Amino acid sequence: MSETPVKQQNTAAYYGQAVASFAIAISATAIGITRLHADAWVRAFLGIAVLYLVTSAFTLAKVVRDRQEAGQIVSRVDQARLEKLLAEHDPFQKL
Repeated sequence: MSETPVKQQNTAAYYGQAVASFAIAISATAIGITRLHADAWVRAFLGIAVLYLVTSAFTLAKVVRDRQEAGQIVSRVDQARLEKLLAEHDPFQKL
């Protein structure tokens, strides 16, 4: 009845791929904005918009992760309470 959830851990290759992908994407966007044939204020606006988008994406990822971890903690507490009740219950005890 007690199921221990398997802790998922990312490999070093997966982490490296994620970091490299982020670095390539942000670099390509920065190069594209700097080489854009537009006024400086347009390029600055696009740069600020990209930075805002990146920070918003990190915040969203953190919120989703925190909500998932909180759900797992509540589930584990509920499971421990149930196991304690079942362990203490004596079906042959008179009521």
